[in-house]
Amino acid sequence: MNRRLAIIKEFLDFLRERKKWWIAPIVVFLMLLGGLLIFAKGSALAPFIYSLF
Repeated sequence: MNRRLAIIKEFLDFLRERKKWWIAPIVVFLMLLGGLLIFAKGSALAPFIYSLF
């Protein structure tokens, strides 16, 4: 768990230092999309979600 927090802290430090705040919404969207696909893999919603792509 501590390793995950270190990765998040390093990513936030990168954004702050390089002034690349436009990357944050892209990363959040990709994480949410990945979570949705993992969640839907074993559920009854899978045919509906996969038809969107």
